[in-house]
Amino acid sequence: MSEIVCNHISKIWNPDTAEPNLAIDDISFSVEPGEFLVVIGPSGCGKSTLLSMIAGLESATSGTIQFRGQPIDGPSPHRSMIFQQASLFPWLSVIENVSFGLSLQGVGKRDRHNQAKQYLQQVGLLKSAHRYPHQLSGGMQQRACIARALCLGTDVLLMDEPFAALDVQTRHQMQKFLLEIWQGTGKTVVFVTHHIDEAVYLADRVLILTANPGRMLEIVTVDMPRPRDMMSKGFEYHRNLFVDHLRSEVVRAFEEQELAEMLDTRIK
Repeated sequence: MSEIVCNHISKIWNPDTAEPNLAIDDISFSVEPGEFLVVIGPSGCGKSTLLSMIAGLESATSGTIQFRGQPIDGPSPHRSMIFQQASLFPWLSVIENVSFGLSLQGVGKRDRHNQAKQYLQQVGLLKSAHRYPHQLSGGMQQRACIARALCLGTDVLLMDEPFAALDVQTRHQMQKFLLEIWQGTGKTVVFVTHHIDEAVYLADRVLILTANPGRMLEIVTVDMPRPRDMMSKGFEYHRNLFVDHLRSEVVRAFEEQELAEMLDTRIK
């Protein structure tokens, strides 16, 4: 059974207003257990909206989204969102942040801290357990967010450009770290990025969305062994493939925007 199934889903923002906005249009795909799926597309194509619907934070206007055969009708600890900016509580220590979900489940302090320590060790933050978020680097904060999701027992990591705010060197280290976590735990990952090299480096498959409204252009399997060499011919092939797809969509988006502005000017 597929982990996630999106069946003809569409999302319209402000549907009952004079200016409805079709963000996602008739997208269908599935994500298999333990798969690393990356979603790319031009700015404004609905990548984050798609992720939010899978998380249960937003509902589809039409179509269905299922998790393990059951309709997604709201958030679940089985599916955790990790955002571009680390969403840690600044007034809680790292260990308290990581164990926060367990506290909501009624787990006692000693037990939840013992569990949190296991995941902090896994992400290399055990020595920072009693620090506060402002005392951590950006990469360390994101590692804490991943530890929190793992501690909660999540099955699916939904990651919305989690490394975009990091410098190049830290970003690459976090990519390698994420692959180690993914390979070690067997979790399913759906990862949104604008960064083409990141998509090629991480993905089992890459879902390419068109310019707004986001439609499924293609799903490409990245059939390359890991760890991946960014200088290899295979890497270069996939990089060029995705660049070509995105270039054509960005050009189309600009052309449509210019046409819309011309029509708007004539109407006025």
